[in-house]
Amino acid sequence: MNYGIAFTPLVPAIVLWIALAAIVVIAIVLLLARARGAAVRVAALALFLLALANPSFTREDRDPLTSVAAVVVDKSPSQNFGKRNQEAAKAQEALVDALKKIKGLEVRVVEAGQADGETDGTKLFGALASALSDVPVDRVAGAFLITDGRVHDIPANAAALGFQAPVQALITGQKDERDRRIAITAAPRFGIVGQTQTISYKLDDQGVTGERAKVTVRRDGEVINERTLSSGQSASVDVEIKHAGPNIVEIEASPLERELTPVNNRAVVAIDGVRDKLRVLLVSGEPHSGERTWRNLLKSDASVDLVHFTILRPPEKQDGTPINELSLIAFPTRELFQQHINEFQLIIFDRYARQGVLPIAYFDNIARYVRSGGAVLVSAGPDYASNTSIWRTPLDTVLPAEPVGVTEKPFYAHLSDIGKRHPVTRGLEGAAFEPPHWSRFFRTVDTRNSVNPPVMTGADGKPLLFLSRFGEGRVALLLTDHIWLWARGYEGGGPHLDLLRRMSHWLMKQPDLDEEALRLQVQGKDLVVVRQTMGDSVQPVSVTSPSGVAHDLTLSPGDPGEWRASLPASELGLWQATDGTLKALINVGPTNPKEFSEVTSTTETLKPLTQATGGNSVRIADGSSVELPRIVPVRSTSVFAGDGWMGVRMRDASVVKGVGVLPIFAGLIGLLLLLGAFAATWVREGR
Repeated sequence: MNYGIAFTPLVPAIVLWIALAAIVVIAIVLLLARARGAAVRVAALALFLLALANPSFTREDRDPLTSVAAVVVDKSPSQNFGKRNQEAAKAQEALVDALKKIKGLEVRVVEAGQADGETDGTKLFGALASALSDVPVDRVAGAFLITDGRVHDIPANAAALGFQAPVQALITGQKDERDRRIAITAAPRFGIVGQTQTISYKLDDQGVTGERAKVTVRRDGEVINERTLSSGQSASVDVEIKHAGPNIVEIEASPLERELTPVNNRAVVAIDGVRDKLRVLLVSGEPHSGERTWRNLLKSDASVDLVHFTILRPPEKQDGTPINELSLIAFPTRELFQQHINEFQLIIFDRYARQGVLPIAYFDNIARYVRSGGAVLVSAGPDYASNTSIWRTPLDTVLPAEPVGVTEKPFYAHLSDIGKRHPVTRGLEGAAFEPPHWSRFFRTVDTRNSVNPPVMTGADGKPLLFLSRFGEGRVALLLTDHIWLWARGYEGGGPHLDLLRRMSHWLMKQPDLDEEALRLQVQGKDLVVVRQTMGDSVQPVSVTSPSGVAHDLTLSPGDPGEWRASLPASELGLWQATDGTLKALINVGPTNPKEFSEVTSTTETLKPLTQATGGNSVRIADGSSVELPRIVPVRSTSVFAGDGWMGVRMRDASVVKGVGVLPIFAGLIGLLLLLGAFAATWVREGR
């Protein structure tokens, strides 16, 4: 029970203060004049003033509330190094047992810092705030953190905690730990394909000095640089951007003897390759209704630098028209097909036949250009089956099929079984229906002796579109010149933009359109493994997490030509996948996660905050044993830690169950007090 006095004045407070001032003045005057009965008179006036203040005796019935202490256990990936998890488990068990023995103390245990593939670094104080969110500040007894000391959300000062109680840190790990890491000091985010970018890095050894390490730099798994560095030495490497999209650069240092973990010996930089202008050479032969289809498509792509020549009149045609009225520029055949042919990523022949414009030797140049990595697309009409066909040149060694004639009849283009799986034609809008939801064509070039199956078929199931590889290069052969009907919207048109764009990008080696590929994608909190293949089955895939844990996945069929599997992306850093032949890399989160930037345990990062709250940061592991300080309850002090002990602040919080009130000047008691005071004054005056 708690006893006290409460006042409920019968008059405004200003009246009480005025009356008190008057009584003080009267008392001074009476005392200075040495009047008889001055003390009695002043006492009577004071009792009258006290009656106006209406005091009451109070009694409160209270139930005490428990104090609350929080125990936050670090479960971040860095706790997996060495024996930290075992040390943390022993410390948690001993600490909770000691706290529960303290009478009037409630213990709350929360685990924090688990890897989720999204959070960068160890966040313990957010979990602490959540654990105490429903606890009034006057009930918080303190917080204990069981961690390796590498915490990345430490408040700037003790006031930011939101409570006034000690924070104690129990540090796992050994004091003589050593570790090596690669620290990226400067790295670009983007780079032009074909150009080089510079990455700067440093060999950062902790716990040792003067050690040397072999540093290997890989781009997409391929070794591009090796050198030897000393501890603390910085270096840089020039990396050529080979392709569009992410170029994964790994910088890995050889292991340090007795180091804590090799996980952070490797740093990863993802440079997004951006293509500069793609140079495309378009050569149009005989004029026809769809002549501008390819030009319009390529000119609409801002990333394409198009060079277009149209043969308006073959050399054998002589009608007396001056040359300067037939062309704006002479056809620079030597410059294009001999001197600068390798500067083009793609050469397109649109209904082009031998007309004496290009010497036979130049077709041989084009064939060599394909085998060495170039790309050729032939959009064929009757010209391909004529006596002047480009098949009847050295190009026949790279063209996928020999022409034998022309079929003139209406037909719907269909995807072949191969085409349903090929990235260029898979999922074309309208292809899933019979007949397909696109317009008909009316002409196709018949062929024979094809080197591979077509991805699209035409009239009577004859080949319509071939996609072939020759050496390092690629060739596409479209055996109709009626694709413009789709572009013009005839009978509803068709997906000409998707088809022609994908075909062009496949020819120019866009990685997303490769027939055989292994890819990693992040979707939400999951890592998705995608295997693109033209085959009927795929091998299991082994996925390795940043911490080195391997997961064997069996893929399931998805869309035609795609097999998929997924697993939680529970760690930040570089994930790797391989099926024994193909390899895929992806970086989840920042390129250099805070969790692995510094992994040696330390008492220093938390010590300023713990000491500011009256607590301390101490190491609990000594060799193979774990020893905790004594845990004691503390009241009425600002120091909660000392030599061999740690304290919790015990609170006196309680809840009121009932209140009793006894007015002093109410009823007979108050009347007798006032009458007694005035009677005493009268008696004193009567003497």
